[in-house]
Amino acid sequence: MNYQQQSLAGLNGIELIIALYDGMVRFLYRAIQAIDGDDERARRRAIKRVFDILIHLQARLRMDIGGTPARALSDFYTAMFALALQGSQERSTAKLLDAIACIRNVREAWQQVAQDPAAQRMLPRNLRTVEERIGASALPPVKSKLDRYDGVDGTLPDSCRWMA
Repeated sequence: MNYQQQSLAGLNGIELIIALYDGMVRFLYRAIQAIDGDDERARRRAIKRVFDILIHLQARLRMDIGGTPARALSDFYTAMFALALQGSQERSTAKLLDAIACIRNVREAWQQVAQDPAAQRMLPRNLRTVEERIGASALPPVKSKLDRYDGVDGTLPDSCRWMA
């Protein structure tokens, strides 16, 4: 097991999602560098990695359980896919920077959930570490902050204004 795999092994589901968002941002910056350096191959490789992450996140959504927040995330992932595709096709660093801003905004929301003990108690078992599964099995469910999700605020670029 390499260092990267070892560092991810102890993370719970929310922390892994945050790591995937960080990966998307990193690959979008690589795509921007490739555009600036006129490196077609590197741009395509970086954007493909962003797409791989988005497809992975989209495929893991449970619409039957997640309700409105899951639908909102699905719409968000679709919008980010489209924005990254447009940015890549048009070689637009501005569109890729918009995607980075949007992803960072949603990442911040996940970061807040990761720090909220009430939200931690209501994580589905498959998003918890082994230690959390054992320790939280007797705790009552608590309403998540994500249940109050009401969309994107007006401070984001227009390209981030997706509706759920």
